[in-house]
Amino acid sequence: QVQLVESGGGLVQAGGSLRLSCAASGRTFSTYGTGWFRQAPGKEREFVAAIRWSSGRTYYLDSVKGRFTISKDNAKNTVSLQMNSLKPEDTAVYYCAAGSTDATPRAYDYWGQGTQVTVSS
Repeated sequence: QVQLVESGGGLVQAGGSLRLSCAASGRTFSTYGTGWFRQAPGKEREFVAAIRWSSGRTYYLDSVKGRFTISKDNAKNTVSLQMNSLKPEDTAVYYCAAGSTDATPRAYDYWGQGTQVTVSS
């Protein structure tokens, strides 16, 4: 069993930055990969980025490439999402998920509770 806890969300103006963190406990990040998803009101959960735990290979949603960076800290057992040049359309609840690097939510075994990111125009 893996428990995931996200932190770092908040309110920021367009063009600003936020850094989200996902801390794992329990069996820790011994899974294949870790991803970040987001869900805006009335919309489906959307893949944002993922990182393969063994190689560090990363994957991104096209609309966040060049603005968001996913990274991992093996020693601290955390995965972070650095978000720069934020846009109002990035507003959503952001979720950390473990168990895959796939873009589909059902591929992941474990989920955090989510953290709200709001970007004002």
